[in-house]
Amino acid sequence: MTDFRDSATVRRILTQSGDTWAIVGLSNNERRAAFGVAKVLQRFGKRIVPIHPKAEAVHGEQGYPSLAAVPFPVDVVDVFVNSELAGQVADEAVAAGAKAVWFQLDVIDEAAFERTTAAGLDMVMDKCPAIEIPLLG
Repeated sequence: MTDFRDSATVRRILTQSGDTWAIVGLSNNERRAAFGVAKVLQRFGKRIVPIHPKAEAVHGEQGYPSLAAVPFPVDVVDVFVNSELAGQVADEAVAAGAKAVWFQLDVIDEAAFERTTAAGLDMVMDKCPAIEIPLLG
C-alpha cells in the first residue's frame, strides 16, 4: 500500500512544486472549506486559481469553469470534490501539465493516485494544505 499521506511529498508540494494552485470546487460560498483554505494559501504566498462551473472570481482571482479553460500553467491542483469525482479531476490535472495533485481531507481514490503518480506527478490524499503549510516552519 502506497503512503498517500507521505510527509516528504507534502513538504515537496508545498515548497517546491510551484506557487500557482488551481482549487477545484472553489466558489464564493464562505461556508465551504475551499474558501478558507484558499485564503490561507494566499496568505502563504500562493496564487490561487478558482475552478468552479460558475467561474466566479474568488479572493480577487479570476475563476474558470474547468482546469482545461485556464490559459496559463498551474503547478498544483487542489481538489475539493467528493471521492467519486476526484479521480476525473486528477486525470484532468495530468492532462493540464500540473506538477502535483492534492486531495483534501476525506477524499481518497487509490486508483487515481496510482495513475497520477505513474504519470510523474506528486500526489497527496486525505490531507489539508491549510493545516500542513503553517507546520513547515
